Amino acid sequence: MKGNELLVYVNGKYYPKSEAKISVYDHGFLYGDGVFEGIRAYNGSVFKLKEHINRLYKSAKAIMLNISMTKDEMIGAIIETLKKNRLRDAYIRLVVSRGPGDLGLDPRKCSKPTIIIITDRIKLHDGSAKKEGLTAIISWVKRDPVDATTHEVKSLNYLNSILAKIEANNADVDEAICLNKEGFICEGVAENLFAVVDGVVITPPTSTGALRGITRNVVIRIAKKLGFEVAKKEITPADLFLADEIFFTGTAAEVVPVKEINKREIGDGRPGPITLKLMKEYHRLVLDPKEGTPIT
Repeated sequence: MKGNELLVYVNGKYYPKSEAKISVYDHGFLYGDGVFEGIRAYNGSVFKLKEHINRLYKSAKAIMLNISMTKDEMIGAIIETLKKNRLRDAYIRLVVSRGPGDLGLDPRKCSKPTIIIITDRIKLHDGSAKKEGLTAIISWVKRDPVDATTHEVKSLNYLNSILAKIEANNADVDEAICLNKEGFICEGVAENLFAVVDGVVITPPTSTGALRGITRNVVIRIAKKLGFEVAKKEITPADLFLADEIFFTGTAAEVVPVKEINKREIGDGRPGPITLKLMKEYHRLVLDPKEGTPIT
């Protein structure tokens, strides 16, 4: 490493963070043409790494992007990057773009994808967020429909989320919640969303355009294991306002409660009992080496 700089993997080579570069003709930069994954390592084990890699390759297939590495090679490169940076607890950003081409849109001009692996740390919210809950608004920015650049595919097209986040910033709240074009709740800007109503844990179906979240799937599994009924169904804004509990899930966010939406207090304005149970069990699970891939 250069001084204390972390190393970044770019197309099979390692560069100090300040020197890691891609071509300005890369279609990921020019057009947001690519896919990515956010992954977490806990205590020397990468949580749900195989699931993340499988989703990356499915996203790439959906946009007809041929990744020039096997899944096993990709996993090996991630583990090696963590080892080179001596990281046992980390956030991993894996990016695959269409690669350098010309100034036209035609992806056939991109002969080889660009593969980038960043291993670092991430902190989305301060420590009080998980103890007290987040504030949120319902954004005017609609999620792209399933017949467009749907968020079912984890692509580099995130302007939709950025605009909603800007709106949240302007409203001086922590997060924004996005609707689909029919007006049903879809997800947060970078998280899946859950509501608890009369003891039932509810989340929007992915047919609304929400991502098939890996943390979402883990939380559903935990909720069922704890004996809670889980339902995937359409949620309206009014359903959120009247819910007993609301929480977000995501690889970076983990499980985080929401205490207020559009100035409406959720429940009693504090993290609810079901949310707290799910948070506790999730944190136990991420530290279970059987749930991850060891960094060895």
